[in-house]
Amino acid sequence: MVAGQVPDDSSRHDLDALWRATQDTLKASVPESTFRLWLEPLRVAGAGAGVLYLTAPEGIRAWAERRYSALIAEALANAGGSLHEVVFTAGGAGMEAVEALEGPELNPHYTFDRFVIGDGNRIAHGAALAVAEAPSEAYNPLFLHGPPGLGKTHLLGAIANYLRTNAPALSVRYTTAESFTNEFVGALKSAGSDGFKARYRDIDVLLIDDVQFLEGKPATEEEFFHTFNALYESGSQLVLSADRIPSELSSLAARLRDRFEWGLTVPIEPPNLATRLTVLRRLVQEAGVEIADTEALNELANRIDANVRQLHGALTRVLAHASLMARPLSSELIAEVIPRGRSAKATSVEEIQQRVAEGFGISRAELVGSSRAATPLRARQVAIFLTRELTDLSLPQIGRLYGGRDHSTVLNSLRRVEAGLTDDQELAERVQELRGAIHNPVDERR
Repeated sequence: MVAGQVPDDSSRHDLDALWRATQDTLKASVPESTFRLWLEPLRVAGAGAGVLYLTAPEGIRAWAERRYSALIAEALANAGGSLHEVVFTAGGAGMEAVEALEGPELNPHYTFDRFVIGDGNRIAHGAALAVAEAPSEAYNPLFLHGPPGLGKTHLLGAIANYLRTNAPALSVRYTTAESFTNEFVGALKSAGSDGFKARYRDIDVLLIDDVQFLEGKPATEEEFFHTFNALYESGSQLVLSADRIPSELSSLAARLRDRFEWGLTVPIEPPNLATRLTVLRRLVQEAGVEIADTEALNELANRIDANVRQLHGALTRVLAHASLMARPLSSELIAEVIPRGRSAKATSVEEIQQRVAEGFGISRAELVGSSRAATPLRARQVAIFLTRELTDLSLPQIGRLYGGRDHSTVLNSLRRVEAGLTDDQELAERVQELRGAIHNPVDERR
């Protein structure tokens, strides 16, 4: 297979088998907690020219690449075959050396059993399970809405995984509105719109995430309108998610918003303290981490109250610090790593940019500008890192807010700061100080 070529079914099977053998070797080479936290989430994106391309969740990719690339390559060599090098990719638009597999990769861990039920998501969970058990008979369409990081993608993935296990005869497609748009544009450029229509209209279940991404894209919106109609009229199941209720997607045509409300519309709300504690206990148990301080998780749950994604990210940061400094996971460590203050959901990019600019002694214009001088460049990298950490923005969205920079530039900034936090004590202290300033700003009226 040449670089950039998507594996066919047979070669994909071979890659999966090779990766399973590699993981078996890795599992025997590191502590169980290390494997579960940093290596088990890795996924194969493709292969070519002797290189195995891996993807990983944003929160662990840089660390896994920096600390375990050599170990993975060694385990890969022991597993046999012609692959001898490991390269981490961001997946999707960020991949250059290897083409992404068709559509977003479906996380096998997104199951109903692993979904933590609380007061804010109980109805959404029940509706999603009903759809999985009886597609097109329960709620059609099912529309889930709520802020990022609350479990919408998990529930869509759980439906897809449930159906692929229990109803393999059904054709199921999970994608995002962004991927739908990219595929549609690509089909138009290659004069392959008929193939595109066949992929999306001749199926039994379509799950599409983040439909708010269709706003401002009239051609894609028109195509999705006809796709929706074709599937609905043929009796296929539709499940959609967005960050708002359909009526608030004001840039979409009214006819499409109306269709989103034909079935059941269900909100997902931020988790309460009890739910956050349950999530943390499960994550810690799965990571194989022992906690002597019984108040530690309660402390973390009280400090992060925005969403499950940020809660998971905060725990990952704490575990990384505990590993680096050979310290137990304790309330004291959490207090050092995760500042107490306002919820991260209240943090604006403008506030982050202003605080970082002040901390580095430059103007906000210099921060987001094109200067490659050492101080503005470092400040910009730190601001991008904190924006990724403290908000729910995607990498392309962050890039647009920092002078229109592309996805790869943002990713490079994240990796440089993440590497510096381990090797540069001065940088680590400065980032920690800026976190505190952002969470607990001085009241300028005093």
